Amino acid sequence: MGIGDWPTSERPRERLLSLGAQVLSDAELLAIFLRTGHSGVSAVELARKALGQAGSLNALLGMTPEAFTTIHGMGLAKYVQLQAARELGRRCLGERSQARSALNSPAAARDYLQATLGHRHHEVFALLLLDSQHRVVELTELFRGTIDAANVYPREVVKTVLSANAAAVILAHNHPSGVCEPSQADRAITKRIQNALALIDVSVLDHLVIGHGECCSFAERGWL
Repeated sequence: MGIGDWPTSERPRERLLSLGAQVLSDAELLAIFLRTGHSGVSAVELARKALGQAGSLNALLGMTPEAFTTIHGMGLAKYVQLQAARELGRRCLGERSQARSALNSPAAARDYLQATLGHRHHEVFALLLLDSQHRVVELTELFRGTIDAANVYPREVVKTVLSANAAAVILAHNHPSGVCEPSQADRAITKRIQNALALIDVSVLDHLVIGHGECCSFAERGWL
């Protein structure tokens, strides 16, 4: 039975219009974007199956195209639809974070950087550059690839900070594996960058390691 055969009060789109998006389950929201199921399977049933196979909504949206299309009924068109929806949500969260007068807590910075880096399939090292009031100047992605002492150069960090006339910085990089526990290399490069920026009186407020739906803060662990 397709969704069109369901009672009107049970259809996801009609429920959203009458009750609001917040009352819909993850599967119902996904079904609205998927639009169709396949061969006797409704969009809601397909969404439930996909969530079950992926393990979570975040894991499903974080899949590569190759992994996503191994789910029966999921093709590249549906992958593109969901990634576009995800990117709109990420940009909305980014705009809201940048509109704040200041990123004055690890939680505020975490929200912004989680939205920006948490979905990447490759490792990225980024700088969140702040002014003297800790307002966002810009987010700059400096390095891609394995984040270790051989690939992250403190002089490039200093050059970028000086160019932006930043007064403080938050370091951030993601772990595509989803595990956000910092490595010894992460701690070593953080100390090198902190020492280099101290020479130009720029503070490192935090280093955030971004995983899938989780984040580790160096500041909260007392490592800075």
